[in-house]
Amino acid sequence: MKVDWDQVDLAFWDAQHAAAAAPLQQDWAYGSTMKALGVHVLRACVSQDGTPVALAQFMVRRFVGDSLNFVLCSRGPVWLQVLSGDDKARAYQALRRTLPLGRLRWVATTPEEPAGAELGLSKWRRVMTGHSTVLLDLTASLDTLRAQLDKRWRHRLGGAEASALTVHRVGTNPGQYRWLLDAEMQQREQRGLHGLPLQFFDVYVPSRQQPGQNMLTLRADVGRDRVAGMMFLIHGEAATYHVGWNSDAGRDLHAHNLILWRGIEALRERGVRVLDLGGVNTIRSAGIARFKMSTGGRVVTYAGTFI
Repeated sequence: MKVDWDQVDLAFWDAQHAAAAAPLQQDWAYGSTMKALGVHVLRACVSQDGTPVALAQFMVRRFVGDSLNFVLCSRGPVWLQVLSGDDKARAYQALRRTLPLGRLRWVATTPEEPAGAELGLSKWRRVMTGHSTVLLDLTASLDTLRAQLDKRWRHRLGGAEASALTVHRVGTNPGQYRWLLDAEMQQREQRGLHGLPLQFFDVYVPSRQQPGQNMLTLRADVGRDRVAGMMFLIHGEAATYHVGWNSDAGRDLHAHNLILWRGIEALRERGVRVLDLGGVNTIRSAGIARFKMSTGGRVVTYAGTFI
């Protein structure tokens, strides 16, 4: 296995990332945004016999005057070819061996793969408990996607469609979506939650020539009153649900069911194949977890592992 660090160009990375419908954390624009926020980012391309087989984007956190580094490949690598567990293990070893940092470093990865012989990682090196998310395959027809909704979820969607709710797409100018981010930050403070900093969105959204390619924001109104909203970040042929806000009136009318469904329709129109509904926590946020899992998506669990 051969590893080239920071040698791949944007066009190649974007094309491979899109073809794999890979996660946000492995998107080139995500890495560029983190760089702009002061995070050290490393990008690697792993080749086998001259053929690229994996891309991996690492975030580096420095300690003790930059002499100690914690390095994380979040939800990666992105495998470009079908590899055996042994070949993946060799790829991980090559990444660790060639990492262009000092000797004092911890290197971890959280691949979106089930534990097993083909994972290529030792279960004895696990360092974090499993984190789960829900992935929706948007290549299915709308009829199929609607049929796989939980009966109660689908019933609430029908009620929202028949209500006074109207759903609008919000522009990509910061002044048009700032209210939703402000509501998100208030929710985080009230519930003790964590997430991407506000500045991330200000940099990520315009990171490509057409900001509309990077973000979809929807707002639900009743008359002139804003009652709910959602924001999705788009990365290649995948998208991630990132921000959601609901008022009491919005909850009563099941506005989030309608907004998410309208979001699914709009993302499919843009060629998005996979929608990541974000983390599910059945202990701290049981209601939100049920909402996401009732869409009929696939629950994926991944955990941090030293390499």
